[in-house]
Amino acid sequence: MPLEMDDGDGDDELRSRAPGSAGGKWWRPAGKLGRIFLVAGALVVLGGFTYLGLALRTYLERDARFRIAGAADIQATGLTEVSRADMLPVFGEDIGRNIFFVPLSERRKELEQIPWVEHATVMRVLPDQIRVALVEREPVAFTRVGQQIGLVDADGVLLTMPPAAMAQHHYSFPVVTGIDPGDPIASRRARMAVYERLMSDLDSTGQHLSQQISEVDLTDPEDARVLMPEQGADILAHFGQDHFMERYQRYKAHIAEWRQQYPNLAAVDLRYAQQVVLQMAGGKEASQPAPGSVQPGDAQPGDGKPQAGKPAGDSATQAANQTTPTAVQRAHANREKADRARIEREKKKRAEQRHTALNQFDLTPAQAVHAG
Repeated sequence: MPLEMDDGDGDDELRSRAPGSAGGKWWRPAGKLGRIFLVAGALVVLGGFTYLGLALRTYLERDARFRIAGAADIQATGLTEVSRADMLPVFGEDIGRNIFFVPLSERRKELEQIPWVEHATVMRVLPDQIRVALVEREPVAFTRVGQQIGLVDADGVLLTMPPAAMAQHHYSFPVVTGIDPGDPIASRRARMAVYERLMSDLDSTGQHLSQQISEVDLTDPEDARVLMPEQGADILAHFGQDHFMERYQRYKAHIAEWRQQYPNLAAVDLRYAQQVVLQMAGGKEASQPAPGSVQPGDAQPGDGKPQAGKPAGDSATQAANQTTPTAVQRAHANREKADRARIEREKKKRAEQRHTALNQFDLTPAQAVHAG
């Protein structure tokens, strides 16, 4: 005959009647004696794990197989401009130390303080080796600081290299000025970002137009001043901080005409949408309508509507007729405003540097004067 069983209250009643259960579960005994045994068992297990951990730590500390015997046990990959002689001093105090007690994060940060190192990875290789993988910085331009020529990467980090090594690499970069080693790294990175955009725009067509640039002045991060080599003289072109390709094409399309009109042409300011400001070697300036712009006074005969200004360079007389006093005055006002803003930024930067120096050496302004 089938036997029916109820899994509900009947089982609970049977469990409650089991001897020694005292009506509770094994991990939560209802009786006092059961709780004592449970706590004692937990303490024994915890003590056993603690003992095993201490024993393992002692074993690893004292076992000679886990000690770094010498510099040969520190392996490195990715070394090109950084030599082992530059890298090994970082691990000088780790020779003879147990491999498990080498502070890997600190060593990584110390390696990344080497100027040529962009990123470092440090790992343990059992039983007794340290392995280092370096990613070195890639220079993107020459830099001139005073009379010293060096290299700089996209983050504005200045890199030194012997002239013979530079010749072996066959670097072909423009020279970048305005990267001051005393400036914060964020300021240098912002200037190099303008340079990177300039190079990227000029090479966007695949014609490698950036190779025609000899020098870029980034003193003002809002105005990339590019030295353009021309036959017989170099022309300083103000490219601003954007629209680089458009301004470059405008420059190349009309530089021959401008030089023919003005043999003493020294600089071309391309930052304005409606005109181009030409500066002569003696400091004299002239304003030309930008190609395709509309100028006051250039009326088309018969319709009374303004027409697009003619490209600069037709003749000296036409250039003088196309130049309006209002445009020249506006150009001067814009330049003076930009110069004043740049001077104010430089004053603020010097004040911040002086304040930082006072805080660093804990000097009052009077003490700073006496200390020089």
